[in-house]
Amino acid sequence: MISLPDWHRRYTQQAGWTQSLRNYLYNLCNLAEARSVLEVGCGTGVILQDLLAYAKPTRLVGVDIEVTKARFASRFSPQAHLVTADANALPFDTGIFDVTLCHFFLMWVDAPAALMEMKRVTAPGGILLALAEPDYGGRIDYPDALAELGQWQARALQEQGADPLMGRKLRALFSEAGLQAIQSGVIGGQWQDSPAREELDLEWCVLRSDLQHRVNGQHLNFLEELDRQAWKKGTRVLFVPTFYAMGIVP
Repeated sequence: MISLPDWHRRYTQQAGWTQSLRNYLYNLCNLAEARSVLEVGCGTGVILQDLLAYAKPTRLVGVDIEVTKARFASRFSPQAHLVTADANALPFDTGIFDVTLCHFFLMWVDAPAALMEMKRVTAPGGILLALAEPDYGGRIDYPDALAELGQWQARALQEQGADPLMGRKLRALFSEAGLQAIQSGVIGGQWQDSPAREELDLEWCVLRSDLQHRVNGQHLNFLEELDRQAWKKGTRVLFVPTFYAMGIVP
């Protein structure tokens, strides 16, 4: 079982993957001028910290359904107001936020319902942002022997109630929610140095948690060693298409 501090490290790792994209989207939606900002599915507060570093909203609110994560976020981001609630029934009045956003979140919920609630609480002319949603159906692994990792992880996510193909559906969902001036795209992949050992350790902690009841432990050990050696040799390619979308509330 993954501990809460490990989840925080995982969310921090994910935020590192999308930092340049978030900066682009924050500029695009003029986030620095927003007075009230809501993050739905805030987890342990990593993106809340990012928002505070980028902008100074009068009101910054984070929502998460898990009490333990919301409490952790309140300690990590004391400037934000933390609320424990379901994304399908947000406890806010209609049209009170200038910007409502989420990050690696819609794949875990009833996305159409969550988007309609996010739209409801956002002011007309305000911005709704899905900062990052992965699509495991387009995952690329090299060396080829590691391809089964992605296939297994996609199935494991599905068994946990997630939609591993959320990324490709994002633009359609924004359109069906009635948002306007939709902009969407996918993050490119760049490979430079091998990840730090701590990053690989965390990645494999998550993989083992997802796959422990699906894959023989000895085979997982073999794949982990193959993965680490490929990174060390500079031959490893791992790409999960990660989509974003932005729309204006009419």
